[in-house]
Amino acid sequence: MRLKLVRDETNFDFLGFWKIAGAFSIAAMIASVAVFLTMGLNFGIDFRGGVTIEARTEGPADLGQIRGIVGDLDLGDVSVQEFGQPEDVLIQVEVQQGDGDVQQAVVAAVKVALDAQIANIEYRRVEVVGPKVSGELIEAGVTAILLAIAAVLFYIYIRFEWQFSVGAVAALVHDVVLTIGIFSVLQLEFNLSIIAALLTIVGYSLNDTVVVFDRVRENLRRFKTKVLIDVLNLSINETLSRTIMTSVTTLIALLSLYFLGGEVIRGFTFGMIWGVIVGTYSSVFVATVVLKRLGVKRDWSKPDPEGPAGVQFGSADAP
Repeated sequence: MRLKLVRDETNFDFLGFWKIAGAFSIAAMIASVAVFLTMGLNFGIDFRGGVTIEARTEGPADLGQIRGIVGDLDLGDVSVQEFGQPEDVLIQVEVQQGDGDVQQAVVAAVKVALDAQIANIEYRRVEVVGPKVSGELIEAGVTAILLAIAAVLFYIYIRFEWQFSVGAVAALVHDVVLTIGIFSVLQLEFNLSIIAALLTIVGYSLNDTVVVFDRVRENLRRFKTKVLIDVLNLSINETLSRTIMTSVTTLIALLSLYFLGGEVIRGFTFGMIWGVIVGTYSSVFVATVVLKRLGVKRDWSKPDPEGPAGVQFGSADAP
């Protein structure tokens, strides 16, 4: 028997709540920006610069002892935390004034101090990021996200029409802003893997939005006299089963990675889990709401009662 999360035919009035959904989305985005400007992000070593050492002890690590040993070196801000298993520990030291040689000297000093007091400690990973490199990484990360959104804008414009393009990009911006907001609120570490998560979220949200928009375009050609809001509701309902099935199966995999994948990918998987949730929401309640507000004109021989004129559907110019 085929698994069904929703029945084949649904008739939910999603766009009946478009004003509430629009107000909620705008408020959430404003709150996310406000929190980001107030609290900022907890930048990881990739962006702040400094030294990260992943070590393993013979038995459960004594975090207090390790924190005291490294703190006695007077290297500034030091973070020591359990990393996966009880015997694994992650040591982070803030960037020091000077070039890469200074950072390497910090690594050597930490290792000497730990070796002197902790027997058979094993160093599994060492990362050193200078302040100049960290600044370049922030710039590259922001550029990557902006270029991805710009590419999406162009693709949707070519694939559909400008009204669809604006709706899709509004959904993407909504997803990225809310993801940055949740990382700012929870002060989770924001590193290069989170940039990768944001770019993945852009792709996931775009895929979900395009599926809905493609059905909208088909229905606009089939029902030339049906009110636009009814066409949008019909299209969302017709793709609802696919949307829920894709989201649920993706979340199952991500939740497994979050709880079983270890500390290294936890931030990435959390970002992806959040992105799938807000991406699914934005495909239904942001992209389509923007499309409703912009309007799409289908019969240019008559005045359009639904709002601003768009591109004629079913014509030779329609892709």
